[in-house]
Amino acid sequence: MANPEPTLDRTHIRPGDRVCAAVSGGADSVALLLLLHAANSQPRNSLGVGLSAVHVHHGLRGDEADADLAFVEELCARLEVPLHIVHASVPARIARAREAGQPETVEEAARNLRYDLFRQLIADGHANSILTAHTLDDQAETVLMKLLRGAWTEGLSGIHPVVLVPNATHPGRILRPLLGVRRAELVAFLELRNQPWRTDFSNADEAFTRNRIRHTVLPVLRAENPAIDQALANLAVLAREDEARWQSELSRILPQLLLPGKPVRGGGRAVSTAPGESAANSVAIEIDRLRLLDPALRRRVVRAAARQLGARLTFDQTARLLVLAGLLPNSNPGDPTASARTGSTLLLAGQLRAQRSPRELRLYREAPSKSPKNL
Repeated sequence: MANPEPTLDRTHIRPGDRVCAAVSGGADSVALLLLLHAANSQPRNSLGVGLSAVHVHHGLRGDEADADLAFVEELCARLEVPLHIVHASVPARIARAREAGQPETVEEAARNLRYDLFRQLIADGHANSILTAHTLDDQAETVLMKLLRGAWTEGLSGIHPVVLVPNATHPGRILRPLLGVRRAELVAFLELRNQPWRTDFSNADEAFTRNRIRHTVLPVLRAENPAIDQALANLAVLAREDEARWQSELSRILPQLLLPGKPVRGGGRAVSTAPGESAANSVAIEIDRLRLLDPALRRRVVRAAARQLGARLTFDQTARLLVLAGLLPNSNPGDPTASARTGSTLLLAGQLRAQRSPRELRLYREAPSKSPKNL
């Protein structure tokens, strides 16, 4: 009996959409393109979309990358699928990021570059949906990688099936219609059709974190639980739903809790701030109101306040902030910065600072210091 065809999730693919499949030439993306092409060619229940593909040449891997491009060009020509070819340079992006003080790994730079290009395709009106070939295996690897790095629930939500791409003229979405499919299913699908694919040998290089997770860590975990991939994918669903619920609650209560500027005598709040502090980047929370919240909501409120100022707090930074507010015991008495005394301050992520007043916990971002002019 032939293996059943992998299931393409059509939930977010609408008739009339301009759909663009991201095709690297690897097995997953080749299978995605073939499944989309077949579904769009059905006489009945056709997707009814305008189908195209995009291939990003990252400026890495030399002749191998050139051969990948030639392979994708031949495949798209055979299927009569229009192909967008984008040449980019990961090394150049890494250099720019390093100069800006925001270094990226090769993995991060390649991914960020691809998604910048996907968003540009949408902004230029070439597509309103970019489809990537992420699988259940990719989801499991991502969740485990995030877990090992100490992610919060938003990180454990992993790869989202739908990511909105806002744009004033051409809004769009990035879709992952194979997120419930195992990689082995796609390989079997291609083999059954004698459809070759390209192999990126850098995917075997365990200098990259994801490759170590894929080739070393997950096989050990599968020996303990053969269903670990599905369990991790299920965790992503639960985390995503929980996070959506919390975000809804935060949207409701934050306007009632976050206060601008500093209180002044006689009532009201001052817009002006201390020297070196950015007036536009300051927010405060009354400690008594924060104390009334349950611990889970309390953590999310202070983290959301920091997010409004452009900072992502770690678990430890959040805990220190709650110690400053007198809402957690100080687990490190030797740390002079972990104090609930009035006037105490903390330096958090980036230039974000927190200050304790008698009634408030105030977060503010310091303005960049100006170099003195030469006289």
